[in-house]
Amino acid sequence: MKTIKAAVCHEFGTPLRIEDISLRAPQSGEVEVTLDAVAICHSDISFAEGAWGGALPAVYGHEAAGIIAAVGDNVNGIAVGDSVVVTLIRSCGTCPSCAGGAPTLCSTPYDGDHGPIKTADGGKLHQAMACGAFAESVVVDQRQVVKISEDIPKECAALIACGVITGVGAVVNAAGLRAGQDVVVIGAGGVGLNAIQGARIAGARRIVAVDMSEEKLAVAREFGATDGVLASGTKPWNAAKSAMGRGADAVIVTVGAIPAYETAPKYLAYGGKVVMVGMPHSGATATYEPVMLAAVGQGMVGSKMGDVVIQRDIPWMVDLYTQGRLKLDELISGRWELGQINEAIADTKTGSARRNVILFNR
Repeated sequence: MKTIKAAVCHEFGTPLRIEDISLRAPQSGEVEVTLDAVAICHSDISFAEGAWGGALPAVYGHEAAGIIAAVGDNVNGIAVGDSVVVTLIRSCGTCPSCAGGAPTLCSTPYDGDHGPIKTADGGKLHQAMACGAFAESVVVDQRQVVKISEDIPKECAALIACGVITGVGAVVNAAGLRAGQDVVVIGAGGVGLNAIQGARIAGARRIVAVDMSEEKLAVAREFGATDGVLASGTKPWNAAKSAMGRGADAVIVTVGAIPAYETAPKYLAYGGKVVMVGMPHSGATATYEPVMLAAVGQGMVGSKMGDVVIQRDIPWMVDLYTQGRLKLDELISGRWELGQINEAIADTKTGSARRNVILFNR
C-alpha cells in the first residue's frame, strides 16, 4: 500500500477533508494512474450532498487525466508512462449491455467499499463512481482509461472524461442527430456547452440554447449556438420555435431541474425526441400528458454518459480538439489545488463556472 493525499467526504453536506489515504497496487486487469488533473462535475457535488445516497466515507471525482504509473497482470495496450483519460465507465465486457455495445449500461455491479483505497489506518473507504479521482492517484480497471497523446494538456483531457463525452455523445449517439436538423439545448453549463458543440459538429441547422442567464446564453453562442432563449420568459418554447421556424428534432436536457423536464416536450417538432441527461435528486418526479407524445410520435429517452464507447469515441474527440474543432481550453473557468477543493466546489455551485479543474504537481 502507498500513501497519497485525497479529499474525503465523511458526512453528506459538509466540506471535504484533505487526508492521507492508502492505495493498493493494481491487480489483474487494473492500472494505476498518477493524476495531473481532475475536473469538478455537478454529479460529484450532488453525491457529496447526499442527493443519491451512497456509502461513507468516500472519495469522489471521476473526470480525470494523468500518466500510467503501474499496471497489473493481463493489461493489454497500455504501458507505464502512457498519457490517459480516466473515466467512471467500468464495463465488464461480457454482460448483455457490454456485449451489445452499450458499456455505459454495464449490469455487472462494482462494490466501491472493497476497492483499492482505504483510510490511513486501514478502515473502509468507498471508491465512488469506480474512480475516486479527488486524489493524487487512482487504481482503476483498464477498460476505464483511454490512451491519448502526451501533447494534449491534461487539464483539457480531463474534461473529455465526462462533461465532453456526455454532452457531445447525447447529441451524436443518443439523439442520432443528422445534418440539417434542429436542436434545443436546455442548460448552458458545462454539459450543455458540449451538447451545443456536438450539435455544431454534427451539422445542425439551428442550435437554440435555453438558460436562465443572459451571460450563459452569450457563452453558448461562442460554442456554436445560433440562438438563445431565456428560460425565465413567457412560454420560452414559443421563442425557440420562432427562431427555428418549427419545433426541434431533438431537445437535450442537461440540467437536473424538474421544470426543465416538464417543459422539454413543448419544444419538440412532430416526431422529435427529448434526450434526458441532467440528473434530478432521487425522489423528484415530473408529469407529462402522454397522449400528446403518442399522437405526434414524440419520444423521451435517457442518456447515460452520452451512450459512448470510450475506446471508440474519445479518440475522435481528441482529434477534433487537435484540429481546433472542439473547444476544451475555453471550458476551463478556474484552476485550483487539491487543498482548495472546497472553494472550487463552492464556485461551481454558483452556476457561473463552466468547469473548475484541480491540478496536481503545480
